[in-house]
Amino acid sequence: MRLLALVVCVATSSPLALAGESALPLLRPGDSFWTTQAPSVFRARFSTSEGDFVVEVHRELAPVGVDRFYNLIRGGFYDESRFFRVRTGYIVQFGIAGDPAVSAVWKDRQIDDDQVRWSNTRGAFAFAMTGPDTRTTQIYINLVDNTHLDEQGFAPLGEVIEGMDVIDRLYAGYGEEAGGGMRLGKQGSMFEGGNDHLDTAYPLLSKLIDANIE
Repeated sequence: MRLLALVVCVATSSPLALAGESALPLLRPGDSFWTTQAPSVFRARFSTSEGDFVVEVHRELAPVGVDRFYNLIRGGFYDESRFFRVRTGYIVQFGIAGDPAVSAVWKDRQIDDDQVRWSNTRGAFAFAMTGPDTRTTQIYINLVDNTHLDEQGFAPLGEVIEGMDVIDRLYAGYGEEAGGGMRLGKQGSMFEGGNDHLDTAYPLLSKLIDANIE
């Protein structure tokens, strides 16, 4: 009976609970863990259901955004999430945690803007936002040159240096339907239901398995 109880407990626990102590910073955004300054240049590898891609990040381009991005990767925020917005000929977007307990904590943790020091060309990536000083956790990658985003204040953190072919393969069949961008105001179901909602309603979405600093 004790073995059965253990199996039931594991089956019904959230990924956060199963992760134990190491996951706790994700629920404590005020922890000193999140104040670590990023290196001047670093690379991160993202493993997806379509293969891996690697980004190179330069802190001098957008220091506020780069520090947030670096620590989110360190904390495992992007692990086991979904590429919920893929618009052919425009962008790929991700960055809502798969666990609703985590996404609820970070949904309104906004950071100040950075100046735009690099253009939104193909492969460049930046934080999504709804206006001044509203960046949180969501990231988009440019599938084409979107230089018109420069004058709107979207400040790239770096660029994809390996695996753009992987990004081009991410499932694009749902377009804006799975929740769309932050400005559309239709992301509530993703925040409330996390991966369970997306995997049920939009089962073909490509998966972000994990992200690691190299």
